[in-house]
Amino acid sequence: MMRFFLQLVVLIFGTLFVLKASANDTKIMIIGDSLSAGYGLKQAPSWVNLLQNKYETEQKAITLVNTSVSGQTTDNALLTIDKQLESHQPSHVLIELGANDGLRGFPPKLIRKHLRELVEKSQASGAKVALMQIQIPPNYGKRYSTLFADSYPLVAEQTEAYLMDYFMLPVAADRSLMQNDNLHPNAKAQPVIRDFMYERIARWLAHTAQ
Repeated sequence: MMRFFLQLVVLIFGTLFVLKASANDTKIMIIGDSLSAGYGLKQAPSWVNLLQNKYETEQKAITLVNTSVSGQTTDNALLTIDKQLESHQPSHVLIELGANDGLRGFPPKLIRKHLRELVEKSQASGAKVALMQIQIPPNYGKRYSTLFADSYPLVAEQTEAYLMDYFMLPVAADRSLMQNDNLHPNAKAQPVIRDFMYERIARWLAHTAQ
């Protein structure tokens, strides 16, 4: 009887430990476009896969759920976000969207509206949200480019989302790290973006833990 009791106690505490560990795990759902979906990489791993491998090597309890789709716009993402939030139940959501909206000349006011809705839906699910600052090429005109870029800090301020640096900053100006279209990072750039995002996500998680 005593042996059975001790086994029961061990089982209960073991179950509680597993549940506690699971509750403390970080699941980051990435809602992005081709830059996070690995466009044009063929068999080469994207930065998301490389980063997940790094977390696993370091035994960090961080899981990346990549829902990124090449060509995705903010309004496309709104059509699927409710289902994705329900399915994955992330603790954190990283929104990397808007480049395709800008390249298609969508009105900045509309982009801001969609971004706000994406952030608010994610927050309503209980997730902490980071909004990545996106930039577009200057050939769309200074006024449009400025209005577009200014949308991100504005939405972040309005929703109290965390504003994250653009992950293309360390690679976009280096042609050797870009594909022939000069829009998408190549395989050589993926480890650079991984390391950039490793640091930026660490800052975000530290911020949300405060």
